Amino acid sequence: MLIATLALALAGDATKPHEHTGIVTAYKGAPGAVSLSSADIAKIEGGEVVLKQQQVGSGGRGIAIFDIGATPSKIWSRIVDYSAYPRMVDQVAECGNYKVSGSEIYTRFLLEVMGFDVEYFIHHTYKPDQGYLTWTLDYSRQSDLDDSVGYWRVTPLTTDPPRSRLEYSVDIRFKGYIPGFVQDMISKKGLTDAATWVKRESEK
Repeated sequence: MLIATLALALAGDATKPHEHTGIVTAYKGAPGAVSLSSADIAKIEGGEVVLKQQQVGSGGRGIAIFDIGATPSKIWSRIVDYSAYPRMVDQVAECGNYKVSGSEIYTRFLLEVMGFDVEYFIHHTYKPDQGYLTWTLDYSRQSDLDDSVGYWRVTPLTTDPPRSRLEYSVDIRFKGYIPGFVQDMISKKGLTDAATWVKRESEK
């Protein structure tokens, strides 16, 4: 009953602007380089996911770094195939672009987490020729998330066999009425879950 009641309170709205235009520092251009130790590189090359912290302003963001046996073009084709997210990504019930203009991609997401729906609208800046994609909320639409900022970065390593290094980072801020267990499922598991689905889908 509690989840059902809270679900009614959540309602993303494409006809109304968001409550603000950003409270998390957005990326301006390519994300900063991530420092990896020799031990980090050994773990990544051994098939592990390495989690790092990146300083941004007065705070920090978690980053997952891992290798995938695929070319950058193959990996990017999976990352930006938003209409396929309900099939590829756990907890994504609906997903699709509502506007594409050059390198700018606007996408609606609907997550279902333990019976709880979270709808939000994302503005991506896609620069595959420069090896990255960044995003913020689309602040012209009202999302159930308070804010979301993040990036993907793909770096080619070898061509035969193909191998690339992927970085994924997301900083999510929640509105007060999203329960803590839902927040944990979306944010804390998000970094390692990304490694699972992108690697699986890219190496098919």
